[in-house]
Amino acid sequence: MAPMYAFEAEGLVKRFGETTALNGISLSAPPGTVLAVLGPNGAGKTTAVRVLATLLRPDAGRAAVAGVDVVRHPARVRRLIGLTGQYASVDEDLTGAENLVLIGRLLDLRSREARSRAARLLADFGLAEAADRRAGTYSGGMRRRLDLAASLVGRPDVIFLDEPTTGLDPAKREDVWAIVRRLVADGVTVLLTTQYLEEADALADAISVVDHGRVIAHGTAAELKRVAGGQTVLVRPADPDRLAEAAAIAAAVAGRPAESPGRDVTTVPVDDAAAFTEIVRRLDAAGLAVTELSLRLPSLDEVFFTLTGHRTGRSGGRESAA
Repeated sequence: MAPMYAFEAEGLVKRFGETTALNGISLSAPPGTVLAVLGPNGAGKTTAVRVLATLLRPDAGRAAVAGVDVVRHPARVRRLIGLTGQYASVDEDLTGAENLVLIGRLLDLRSREARSRAARLLADFGLAEAADRRAGTYSGGMRRRLDLAASLVGRPDVIFLDEPTTGLDPAKREDVWAIVRRLVADGVTVLLTTQYLEEADALADAISVVDHGRVIAHGTAAELKRVAGGQTVLVRPADPDRLAEAAAIAAAVAGRPAESPGRDVTTVPVDDAAAFTEIVRRLDAAGLAVTELSLRLPSLDEVFFTLTGHRTGRSGGRESAA
């Protein structure tokens, strides 16, 4: 019988001297899904990935990949997984093709098979034209794609992506997102650690919010957004001079004061969608044209602040020992 989870961790504890990096954390994901682990630097995300990837032994708790215990059978687990860290770890003195062929040979692929696999991955990741260039000449985005390709040489069932878009510009981040979606479509299971709330929102089937080595909330993006409570109506009048009038209409319907987070926009919290419909009706009756009008749940950033009392803090830096 196949395991229910592609990977799972239960009650993991890991200490580094006086620092408790993991304080009973539990994570799991069914096959063919993306679990995003969301939290600030030092929350324990990287430590959890290292335990699941057999790079660290936990002080307590258990973890398994495809039902294989990571402590008892680390060699078997390594055959099932791919790992991409926060920074590209390719050999800059080798070409892109040589990097992938080397990994293939280390995974016991025959020479011809390693070359074929490397060529296919380079093409899939848009690096075919740069295959014979030294990796040291690659841009940051190209190195990140090569690093992701390297993690797939062994055709892993589970991939751990530890902040894979750190340091990338928005366009390159979108490229990585497209790769992740393609992997999941092929049946791969992904654990994605991130500080980018929009990344978790865009990719994850489920999100575990981590702080101080514990999971403090878990659910889909929509479920977590409900944690912050209520919905918000946003109104952007076509004529900025009528902003105060739009705010007054929104506030009258909601029974709460409206706010102006920008010079030409007003927002107000509402209890249900009926208030949104009434605001639309009153704006139309007043002849007040708008360029933007929306009803939204709280952002994941607002959820994280509600849960922890602080923002994620996207410094983009490497996570500390915790």
